[in-house]
Amino acid sequence: MDMNTAAQAPARQPNSGNAGDSPAGELMVEARDIHKAFGDNQVLKGVSLEVRAGEVILIAGRSGSGKSTLLRCIDHLETIDSGRIFVNRHLVGYREENGILVELTDKQIAFQRRDIGVVFQQFNLFPHLTVIDNITAAPVKVLGVDVEKAQVEARELIERVGLPEKENAYPRQLSGGQQQRVAIARALAMKPKVMLFDEPTSALDPEMISEVLNVMIDLSKQGMTMIVVSHEMGFARAAADRVILMHDGGIEEDAPPTEFFDAPKSEATKRFLAKILH
Repeated sequence: MDMNTAAQAPARQPNSGNAGDSPAGELMVEARDIHKAFGDNQVLKGVSLEVRAGEVILIAGRSGSGKSTLLRCIDHLETIDSGRIFVNRHLVGYREENGILVELTDKQIAFQRRDIGVVFQQFNLFPHLTVIDNITAAPVKVLGVDVEKAQVEARELIERVGLPEKENAYPRQLSGGQQQRVAIARALAMKPKVMLFDEPTSALDPEMISEVLNVMIDLSKQGMTMIVVSHEMGFARAAADRVILMHDGGIEEDAPPTEFFDAPKSEATKRFLAKILH
């Protein structure tokens, strides 16, 4: 699947359920008026976003538009300057005292992150651990899951991402696409409420992109709440409920795929689509 398939791929129907235990339609991620600067560079300029349980949101935009920064703020990998972010109804990264945000401890933040799975552009697998050990490490050490139970669940996830024969392989023995599928399985092992994907296919060779996107499409069909930063417009057609264009630190357009591609309202969206689809 590549960007040129956007015109042919059928629009996805909205999810009716969620892979977790949250009722479909319940507010899962809420960003309120988020501002974030790096020095004098204002990267996010009052971004507000709502994502409901079971929704798949694709965020696109030019480099520097703020899309990856927004994703990192949702998981509190970046602090925010102002605003509020809630995941699964919990304020992320902070507690509020008399209207002032006070950052939580590392332990408290780690506890919150159990609701959020993140898959990055780079795979970040432990090179000295096998596939199954990469997947079981966090459930055993962070959640206290029994090793045997963690292994049973890991094998189910390995099967789910199409790599049953690779459970005892090391990352160096896997292709890039296979490593990224293991990274997805590792994130799912923590049973997150929402999955964040930051350019998950940008480091892959073209022939490996589809195998990762297919896993993501399957997740969407199973009702997983997902926010995906990507330029894979074919994936947007096939799996997204909404497509968002970020431009100059804000949300320029937020629409269902058919409307986003066929009848964009923003001139910035029209320029963006003209550049990537032709």
